[in-house]
Amino acid sequence: GSLVAAVLAHSGRLDKEDLGTRIGRLSRRGEVCNMINKKYNEFLPSMQSAEDLVSQVDGLSGNIDLLKAGIENEVQRDLNVAVAEFTELKQQLERDTLVLSILKKLQEFDTAIKEYNTALLEKKYVAAAQQLEKARSSLNMLESRKGFELKILKALGTELTVQTQNMLYHLGEEWQKLAVWKLPPSKESSSLESAMHSELHLRTVPSKEEEIAGPPVASVLQAFAVLGELHTKLKIFGQLLLKYVLKPLISYPSLQPFTEEQSDVFILRFKSKEPNLDHFSPMEVFDKIKLIFEVLHKYLLNVPLEQPAEDKKECRLTLAELLGDMIWEELSDCLIQNCLVNSIPTNSSKLEQYIEVIKSTEEFEKALKNMQFLKGDTTDLLKYARNVNSHFANKKCQDVIVAARNLMTSEIHNTVKITPDSCVTLPRLPDPGAGDHLKMQKTSKLLPNDMVNLENETKLSQYTFSLPTCRISSSVEKLMELAYQTLLEATASTDQCCIQLFYSVRNIFQLFYDVVPTYHKENLQKLPQLAAIHHNNCMYIAHHLLTLGHQFRYRLTNILCDGAATFVDLVPGFRRLGMECFLAQMRVQKGEILERLSSARNFSNMDDEENYCAANKAIRQVLHQLKRLGKVWQDVLPVNIYCKAMGTLLNTALTEVVTRIAALEDISAEDADRLYSLCRTMVEEGPQVFTPLPEDDKNKKYQEEVPVYVQKWMTFKELMIILQANLQEIVDQWADGKGPLAAEFSAAEVKSLIRALFQNTERRAAALAKIK
Repeated sequence: GSLVAAVLAHSGRLDKEDLGTRIGRLSRRGEVCNMINKKYNEFLPSMQSAEDLVSQVDGLSGNIDLLKAGIENEVQRDLNVAVAEFTELKQQLERDTLVLSILKKLQEFDTAIKEYNTALLEKKYVAAAQQLEKARSSLNMLESRKGFELKILKALGTELTVQTQNMLYHLGEEWQKLAVWKLPPSKESSSLESAMHSELHLRTVPSKEEEIAGPPVASVLQAFAVLGELHTKLKIFGQLLLKYVLKPLISYPSLQPFTEEQSDVFILRFKSKEPNLDHFSPMEVFDKIKLIFEVLHKYLLNVPLEQPAEDKKECRLTLAELLGDMIWEELSDCLIQNCLVNSIPTNSSKLEQYIEVIKSTEEFEKALKNMQFLKGDTTDLLKYARNVNSHFANKKCQDVIVAARNLMTSEIHNTVKITPDSCVTLPRLPDPGAGDHLKMQKTSKLLPNDMVNLENETKLSQYTFSLPTCRISSSVEKLMELAYQTLLEATASTDQCCIQLFYSVRNIFQLFYDVVPTYHKENLQKLPQLAAIHHNNCMYIAHHLLTLGHQFRYRLTNILCDGAATFVDLVPGFRRLGMECFLAQMRVQKGEILERLSSARNFSNMDDEENYCAANKAIRQVLHQLKRLGKVWQDVLPVNIYCKAMGTLLNTALTEVVTRIAALEDISAEDADRLYSLCRTMVEEGPQVFTPLPEDDKNKKYQEEVPVYVQKWMTFKELMIILQANLQEIVDQWADGKGPLAAEFSAAEVKSLIRALFQNTERRAAALAKIK
C-alpha cells in the first residue's frame, strides 16, 4: 500500500508544476501585440517618406544626365581645338629651339676658329689647340643632329681640317727646332762609325719673341697632346733614340757619350775609346744610359702632358713617363741580351761578385723611376739580374754542352797514349774513408808480436782494374776532363745549380752516344784505324763512368747523394757502342779476305801455271792486307785485343784455305807440292803480321804465340804434313784416332784427302781401312 501511495503523490506533484509553466508562456504572447503595433503605427509612415526621397533622387539624376550631355557637346568641341593649337605651338617652339642651338654651335665654332687664329699668331700653342678642339666638338655636335643637314657643315669640316693641319705644321716646325737629329747616311745605320756620327741637339733657351709665351717645350708638347698627335711624334723620337743612341751604347763597349752646352743649345755627341775587353761591366752601361736619360729629362722630357688646373695639385702624367712606356720593353730586352747575359759569370767562385751588378741594376732602375721614365716595382731587367744563380747554371750547362759537342765533332785520329799509370787530371777530392788508415795503425800496435798474419801474401797487381795501354782521341781525353771539372764546379754550387750541372754531365755522355757514331759514320766504316780508336774511346769512357759518380757522391747535394749520382747505367751502352763499331769493321775485313781468296780458283789444278799464279796472288794479297791492318792497329789497340783481332782474321784465311783444299777430289803430286809451297808461305809469313808494339824485338813473343790466337793453326800445319806425307806416315799421324792428325781432322776428311792424293791401290785401301 505504501508503494501506490508514493506513486500517486509523485504524479500529483508533476501536474502542478506543468500547469505553472504553461501559464508563464501564455503571459508572453502580449509581446506579439506590441510588434504588430510598431509595424503598422511606426514603420509604414517612415517607408512612405523614403519612397518620396527616391522619386526626388531620380528626378535629380535626370537633370545631371542632361547637363552632362550639354558639356560633352559644347566643351569637348572647344577643347579639341585648343589641344590642336597647343601641339602646333609646341612643335614650332622645338624647331625654333633646335635652330637656336645650331646657330649657337655655329657661333661657338666661329668664335673658336677666330680665337684659334689669334692664339696661333701669338704662338700660344696650347690655347690654339684647345680652341681647335672646341671647334671640333661643336662640329661633331652639329653633325650628330639627325634629319637636320646643312650644306655649310661640309665647308666647316674642310676648314677645320685645314686649320688642324696648319697647326700641326707649325708645331712640327717648333718640334724640329727643339730636338734636332744629325744622323749618318742610312747605309751605315748599324756600325760603330755611324754611331759616332750621330748627334742630338736640344734647344735650351727660347728666342726673345717666344719668352712671353712661356717655355716652348711645354707649350709645343702639350699642344701636340691636346690634338692627339703626341704619341706619334714621341714614338718616332723614341725609335730614333733607341736606334742611334741607346742600342749603340749597349752594343759597342768603346762608344762613350759626351755633352757640350752652348748658349742656347745642348749637344749630345759620341766618341770612341779603346776597350779593355770585348764586353764591359753592366755598371758602365747603366752609367752611360743614365746620363742620356738625365740629359733628356733636364732639357726635354720633364713636361706634364696637360696644363695644371687651379684646384688640382696631384702628380700628372709627364712626357718622360709616356716615352718610358714606349721604349722600356725594347731597351730592357737589349740590356739583358747584350749586357747582362755576357756578365753572367762562368765560374761559381765569381758569383759572389755579381752582387755588385744586382745593386747597380737596382740603382739604375731607381734613378729612372725618380726621373719618371719607369713606373711600378721590379721589372724584367732586375728580375733577370737577381735570378743570377739560375742563369749561371743555364749558361754553364749550355757552355759545357757546346764545348762537348765541339770536341765530339773534332778529328778522331789525333790521339794520345793511355797507360795504366796515366789518368785524367783529377780534382783533389777528400777520401771518403779518410781516417781508416790511422785507426788501423793504432789497432796494430795493440796486437801481440807473436800473432800470425793470416792475410795471403799474394796480392792483386795495382794495375788489375786499370785500362790497358792503348791510344784514344785527344778530344775524348779533354771531354773526360771537362766532365770532371764540371762535376767539381757542381760541388761548389747551389743545390739547383748542382743538379743542373750533374745532369749536364750525363747529357754530355748521352750526346756522345748519339752524335759520334752518326757524325763520323762514314770514316768509322771505311777506316779500320778510326774504328779501333773509337772502340778505345768508348771503353775509356765506360771505364771512367764506373767510378765517376762514386768519386763525387759525397760532395754533391743531398738530393743526389741518395744513389741518384751515378753513371754506371751508361756503361753497358758505351761498351756495346765500341764493340759494335769494331766488330762491324772486323766483318768488313773478313769479307775482303774471303773475296781475295775466292780468286784462287779453289786451289785446283795447281800444275796449271795460270791457276798457280792466281792462287799465289790471292795468298799474297791476304797477307798484305793483314800486314797493313797490323800496322794501322799497332800501338792503337790494347795488345790482347790486337792479338785476338789479328788472330781471328788470320784464322779466317787459314780456315778458308783448309776448306777449299780438303774439298778437292784429285790432287796430283805436282799439285801437292805447289799447294804445300803456298801453305808454307802462309805459315812463314802469317805470324809476322802480329806486330802489336812499335818495338820489333818485343813483338817476337806474340809471333811465337800465334797458335794461341789462331784456332786453326795446328789444323793448317797438319794439312801441310798430309800434302807431303806417304800413306804410312798419314796412318802413323792418325794413330788409331789418337794422334795429332785425329785431333784436327775427322776420319771422313782424312779419307777424302787420301783418295785425292793417292791412286786406288791395295795399299791405299789398307790405309783407308785403318782410318776410322
